[in-house]
Amino acid sequence: MKTDEKLDVFEEVLPKLLKIQLFADFNPSDENDLRILRTVYSGLKLQTFKAGDEIIKEGELGESFYILTAGSVQVLRNTMAGDRIALANLTSDMGIFFGETALIGTDTRGATVVAASDCRTCVITGKKFKEMCEKEPVLGYRVMFSLAKRMNATIKKANNDMATLYEALFDEVVN
Repeated sequence: MKTDEKLDVFEEVLPKLLKIQLFADFNPSDENDLRILRTVYSGLKLQTFKAGDEIIKEGELGESFYILTAGSVQVLRNTMAGDRIALANLTSDMGIFFGETALIGTDTRGATVVAASDCRTCVITGKKFKEMCEKEPVLGYRVMFSLAKRMNATIKKANNDMATLYEALFDEVVN
């Protein structure tokens, strides 16, 4: 069960923001970057989850982006047969975030994320993020560029995986 809590002070959240890929290019020593990071901070809300709580559910529409700040989560996906398989176990010290496509628009979730332990997340809605980008266009450009690089890497990996599967299937049929 998630609960909203008061967000930690900026100085506690800043290192967590800088640790994740989408904000890693921001320099807190640069006053413009620091102003932008404060804008992001102002739009974040803290949510806590108990072990076993579903944070996001595969197939549902989502409009929030999550940064895991404490605890651990498990990423699960349904197979075509309806079985649930674990894809990854992730901890907050890994700089984990999920639901990032919600920053672009309403997102159909591609996996379920379950709290493996009690955990905390910083959350921002796509709507709030877009409002921030209207005020701080550099934020939108830099985050979207980082997101595009991440999605490009994901697409390349998926293409390589499909080629490998196709090759294995072809070899199986031929032999």
